[in-house]
Amino acid sequence: MDIFLLLIGFILVLLGIIGSFLPVLPGPLTGWLGLLLLHLTSIIPMNWTYLGITLAIAILIWILDYIIPAIGTKRFGGSKYGVYGTTIGLIIGLLSPIPFGILIGAFLGAFIGELFYDKTDKNRAFKASVGSFIGLLASATIKFGVSFGFVVLFLMKFWEYKGGFF
Repeated sequence: MDIFLLLIGFILVLLGIIGSFLPVLPGPLTGWLGLLLLHLTSIIPMNWTYLGITLAIAILIWILDYIIPAIGTKRFGGSKYGVYGTTIGLIIGLLSPIPFGILIGAFLGAFIGELFYDKTDKNRAFKASVGSFIGLLASATIKFGVSFGFVVLFLMKFWEYKGGFF
């Protein structure tokens, strides 16, 4: 059973990295599940503090994933309409079956939101949309960094107790 939990945990931390770029899969949370499975083995002692801190980080990054693109919109001169549009576009893009839906949704959402605010200033609407896109890229980079860190933590913990598995 320990080998099974180890393998499924390793698959989950790798899926966490993939989930950093795919909006369907919450990257850091998936990676954290891999860490949890590793600690559920009888070989590795349960460390609730370790798991609690890594879970808090995963949840924080998951929440920030929806906030950072809106911050990018605001930084590039967007109004609250652009911020709302970005958030709505992110959700619609996440649920849509089209490739890169989350990117397209956030960009178009910010653009449409800004056009609701001021129909005549298309340049400002476009600039706010670019901010939304940059925010999405920043968010994906942060998610990748945390997910990669979870892979490293998984491998370090496994390496420490590898003798018990084999």
